[in-house]
Amino acid sequence: MRREGIVRSAGDDPDRALLARLADDPPATSRQGFIALLNAGLPTKRVISQGLLRDEQGRVLLCRLTYKSEWDLPGGVVEVGEAPARGLEREIREELGVDVHARSLLTVNWLPAWRGWDDACVFLFDLGTVDASFTDTFRLQPTEIMGTEWCDVETVRAKATAAAVEMLDAVESGDLPVYREAPPGPE
Repeated sequence: MRREGIVRSAGDDPDRALLARLADDPPATSRQGFIALLNAGLPTKRVISQGLLRDEQGRVLLCRLTYKSEWDLPGGVVEVGEAPARGLEREIREELGVDVHARSLLTVNWLPAWRGWDDACVFLFDLGTVDASFTDTFRLQPTEIMGTEWCDVETVRAKATAAAVEMLDAVESGDLPVYREAPPGPE
């Protein structure tokens, strides 16, 4: 059983989900079929994993992205069925061309819908400290990453998304809860 789309209704009528059932899917009356039916109709939430990577001077690595004006922490969208830490490692391998190891989870940050994007949960992982020359080994994926830069606090404030700035401020202050909710961003 798979979700094929949403039929939008007019007025106060509820929207309807279109589901597809393949010939080899279990019957909807079976336990497995019933779970598949429920799963196909449940809401999905985008999961993003980002990494906090610092150089020996304490500067933070930011990426200049092709699809938005603000810079952001390295990382990206986690694939369906992929663990957030593994998704971060894969995204960095794909976009920066290097291997990193996601260490401890620093926080989970809920992002409200923004500029046409649906809401999402961001997992922020510590990537440790590296020599600043680490960026010399990057092979940037040009469809997503225009550049990278080690940024001090002032540069982060000037270039990064408001959500990233707020999250990094919480890291710096030591007041970082396990779960956070970012305020709505400007349109």
